[in-house]
Amino acid sequence: MASRFRHLRARALKAMFKAHATIYERSGGRIGTWLGLPTLLLSVTGRKSGQTRSTPLAYFRDGDSYVVVGSDGAAKHDPQWWKNLQVDPVGAVRIGRQKFEVKATLSTGLERERLWEIGKSFNPMWSTYQTRTERELPVVVLTPTAKF
Repeated sequence: MASRFRHLRARALKAMFKAHATIYERSGGRIGTWLGLPTLLLSVTGRKSGQTRSTPLAYFRDGDSYVVVGSDGAAKHDPQWWKNLQVDPVGAVRIGRQKFEVKATLSTGLERERLWEIGKSFNPMWSTYQTRTERELPVVVLTPTAKF
């Protein structure tokens, strides 16, 4: 039963994220926050399909970069957007009406610790998600490279 519930929950979350991404894009970035958190729309190339996929993600700033966490609601596996970025670290971000290209890097060591502490205070759910999964949630830094 738990497996069935997990599968239904995953499908519902996927549908909600897809709807949120569509609303974000179609509104020209005017409608984009999620549960009161600043949200960006990350677009990446699918590593298998080659198609562009967009995912809304809560983020916080670190200097000129944007930091996101691959929580995927405490799923057992890393989110697809992160798996795709591991193959091709170039993506596009929409924040409000601004769009720009970014390069993604995985934060490690002391930098990860520092960003994780900031992230936990920014979005306490990330801390909760970390306790619900055995994998270490990836802390990903998105550094702008060009505006479009």
